[in-house]
Amino acid sequence: MEASQFKSDQYVKFCPGCGDHAICMALQKAMAQVGVPTHQTVVISGIGCSSRMPHYLNTYGFNTIHGRGGAIATGVKTSHPELSVWQMTGDGDCLAIGGNHFIHELRRNVDLNICLFNNRIYGLTKGQYSPTSPKGFISKSSPFGTVERPFIPAELVFGARGTFFARTLDVDMPTTVDCMVQGHQHKGASVIECLVNCVIFNNGTHNWIADRAMRAEHSIVLKHGEKMIFGKENDKGLALDYSQGLIPQLIVVSANDERVLVHDATQKDSTLHRMLAMMGQDEVQDEDLPIALGVIRNVEEESYDMAVSQQINEVREKSKAKTFDQLTATLEQWTV
Repeated sequence: MEASQFKSDQYVKFCPGCGDHAICMALQKAMAQVGVPTHQTVVISGIGCSSRMPHYLNTYGFNTIHGRGGAIATGVKTSHPELSVWQMTGDGDCLAIGGNHFIHELRRNVDLNICLFNNRIYGLTKGQYSPTSPKGFISKSSPFGTVERPFIPAELVFGARGTFFARTLDVDMPTTVDCMVQGHQHKGASVIECLVNCVIFNNGTHNWIADRAMRAEHSIVLKHGEKMIFGKENDKGLALDYSQGLIPQLIVVSANDERVLVHDATQKDSTLHRMLAMMGQDEVQDEDLPIALGVIRNVEEESYDMAVSQQINEVREKSKAKTFDQLTATLEQWTV
């Protein structure tokens, strides 16, 4: 299939320079690679700049209400498990008013592809701080700086027992497409955190890794089965240091060091995945450690939608009532 088949006839109304343009193009490419026909693909969203995405994709779609995209997406996938269901959401839509739906779609492990656009600001409502804005961030709703500690999306995913977590940059198209394709292949709730730039209200928020001149030194693209190596010259690697007490620490070593770790995204124990996902995050940032991009965690667990479908089939097989009329005939009845 071609990416153009997933492009709608609607004019894209993101601001010029907005990172959402790149994510939209990546989605079209990823959907084409996945190969599920447009009529079997559904895109659900809440409210926000990122939530305009259903309008720009030639699929079935539903632009729902603020924070409720997860609830609608869960219903669509549970009632029609054969469909490919994508959820578009932002750091405000997903982690503030929609936080409860988000943690439960992860806990249930509903087979959804969740693209979480993180620009660390409320863009559509014109520049208020969001749940991922760093402490001290000055915005229209925090003119003296916010006093709140931010959510770290990865930490929330792991806390909700998420089975798939990836992170990517709006300016890194190949990694973004790869994360989306792998997220779709995963049978369960897949979260792809997309670090995007809001050119109007929070311009440059990810520049320390988005800038091409600094990206190689400040980020590492993790790939399952490959050594954790990064740097402009690919001369640095990640290893575990056990000399600091009971809790091992990630450290940067030479790429030739025998201690350099090999990434295993399928390891069920989430300890190392959590450590990798937390690198480069506010309040826990070690300047020597890069931020992790790519697929960090990808483990198999039973999905909610398939478990429900299996349960329904089992009950139907055991039940003597095969039609609605037969079912009502077995129940207590009275005439008014």
